[in-house]
Amino acid sequence: MVPAPVGVQCVECVRRSQARPAPGQSLRRAATGPIVTYVVIGVNVAVWLLGVLAGPQAILTGSPLAPAFGLFGPAVAAGEWWRLFTAAFLHGGLIHLGLNMAVLYMLGPSLERVMGRVGFVALYVCGLTASSLGAVLLSPNALTVGASGAIFGLMGAFIAGQRAAGINPWRSGIMGWVIVNLLFTVLVPGISIGGHLGGLVGGLVAGVVLFRPHMRPALAVLVCVGLSVAFVAAALWVASGPIG
Repeated sequence: MVPAPVGVQCVECVRRSQARPAPGQSLRRAATGPIVTYVVIGVNVAVWLLGVLAGPQAILTGSPLAPAFGLFGPAVAAGEWWRLFTAAFLHGGLIHLGLNMAVLYMLGPSLERVMGRVGFVALYVCGLTASSLGAVLLSPNALTVGASGAIFGLMGAFIAGQRAAGINPWRSGIMGWVIVNLLFTVLVPGISIGGHLGGLVGGLVAGVVLFRPHMRPALAVLVCVGLSVAFVAAALWVASGPIG
């Protein structure tokens, strides 16, 4: 017999409980490698290279594809809804791209290995769409590009995951990192405050859902899909101008 939190269990029972993941845990065992993270990085780099081919000035000044695919409230209101997604794969120069991809490389693999590929995709899309909503809400007439909103979503999910695991985010350092990035967002001109805040909130909410211990993984993913649809619908509604 083996001591347990309540009473004792036989050795075979312990082995079964260790071999069988608890409800909501199979997401954490689904991925053998961070393939989705590397694909997202590859797509961002490929889109940037397309911009360089279209105009060499993209190396420093930004992609010439931004006017056609960047997030711009009036264009979204005119029916170009895809900008809510495509803007997250455009960048304002090599430094912008490099910083975003470096943070994605640091955060993405850990989250993907824990959540699984499907869960990670659901998280990334949720942060991305929430970021687009925030940008349209606070700066609808600004041309916004960059993956940083979705990456803020990964930060939010990290906070939710650490809390679910019983880790204090303040002691782990993630909260300090988020605060520094938020200060950078507010103090440096030209950064989308709404995009970063929206992504952070969207990722935090998605993380709470995906890391909920007693929720089935498929249901958690469906909830995140529903959240993403709601964020897109809200962004379309806001872009059409009913507020103010």
